[in-house]
Amino acid sequence: MSGAGNDFIVIDTTRSTVNLPESRIRSLCTRRTGIGADGLILIGPSDTSDFSMRYYNADGKPGSMCGNGGRCAAYFARLNDIAGETVSFEANGDRYNAWITGPEKVKLKMTVPGDYRNNFYANGFSCHFIDTGSPHTIIYTEGLETFNVDDAGRTIRSNSDLFPEGTNVNFLEITGPDTLNVRTFERGVEAETLACGTGAVAAAIMSYKLGKVSSKSVRVTVRSGDVLHVDFSDDLQEVFLSGPAKIVYTGTVEV
Repeated sequence: MSGAGNDFIVIDTTRSTVNLPESRIRSLCTRRTGIGADGLILIGPSDTSDFSMRYYNADGKPGSMCGNGGRCAAYFARLNDIAGETVSFEANGDRYNAWITGPEKVKLKMTVPGDYRNNFYANGFSCHFIDTGSPHTIIYTEGLETFNVDDAGRTIRSNSDLFPEGTNVNFLEITGPDTLNVRTFERGVEAETLACGTGAVAAAIMSYKLGKVSSKSVRVTVRSGDVLHVDFSDDLQEVFLSGPAKIVYTGTVEV
């Protein structure tokens, strides 16, 4: 599945248990020699929600919340009669709600953001930090289209003094009072991805808090060219991520 260019292998385990070792997940997610994906999602049963979502990064390790992955999981569940137009699921101990708003369109309510850190320096860059279910460092730059995201992102992501558990790194360019562009280096993928849902949320909220955008409804253009919509309340206690989610292809694989 693809969520605005963020791609995932999604496996239905609601009727049978699947336990994949780290090495197998890594091989499945490796491009050219595997299926290829930014991460892997297992859809499983839940006693309290429509389903449970277990997310693994492309390196095979369990990941924190993935916004685009959550939206893809919700759409997958709807198409496979696991859930209806209104979807609930549990992930990493939290409950999430999502809504199918149209063909290949999903809106997801995110967790309340926190752990704000402003105006610190990392590897020569002026940075901000926010946790939107995953840790995100924010850097404002000009010339985003030609910026070397992989090299700069990898250096900051690996700064263990500031980020003992690593961080995703987002490079932003403000394009209007309610629009911005973002490119993201993702922890666990260890490369730039075409989109990052929690990164888009982090970019929109931090830009609003810093007065760089004035709207509480922000359109975020990601590397794929798709647009993610981030909407939030005045007190930032309700945050929603909306955008495309679609099945690229289906198949079978021995796990």
